[in-house]
Amino acid sequence: RRRARASPQAPSPPAQARWWQRRRYRRCRRRTRGLSLSHPVVATPRLAYVGLGANLGDAPATLQQALVDLAAVPGVRAVRVSSLWRSAPVQAQGPDFFNAVAELRCTLAPMALLEALWAIEQGHGRERPYHHAPRTLDLDLLLLGDEVLDTPRLTLPHPRLHQRAFVLRPLLELWPEAVHPRLGRLALCLPAVADQALERLP
Repeated sequence: RRRARASPQAPSPPAQARWWQRRRYRRCRRRTRGLSLSHPVVATPRLAYVGLGANLGDAPATLQQALVDLAAVPGVRAVRVSSLWRSAPVQAQGPDFFNAVAELRCTLAPMALLEALWAIEQGHGRERPYHHAPRTLDLDLLLLGDEVLDTPRLTLPHPRLHQRAFVLRPLLELWPEAVHPRLGRLALCLPAVADQALERLP
């Protein structure tokens, strides 16, 4: 006699979350797999600092997933991440932003890392209908070792990192003695951004 087959049970919410995270991880690896091959690879790992921001949808969850996506990029290893901060838009529109800075150890050349950041943004539905539009995800390459670069596609260090409290304070949380190759100690720039609304979240 055949035994009755039990009907499959729906996965629990935690199981669904793990499945979705694994699925996004695999998709991110497919999107970024060839990026490190199109540009020179640096033999010695360097520390890179990436600013993360979002003000559409579930922004904190988006930033958390973006960290997973960053760690999936070949040649990149996420090391540390700052606290989560909330900031009022600066020269932008929409609701408040959620921000953080990630410290990465990577062997990618600058343009390869930039292209990986763009691919992750696109995977999260980033659109650019106009300048300073609200964003599902914004990833900015702030610093890459002591690299100084000025091209139409990428400027290093980021040209406005010393003018934004939502970048400076998370960055200095990770690297209190941060040094800008041209400006010197970034902590000295804090008084100039003291009037920008920013809240560190628990």
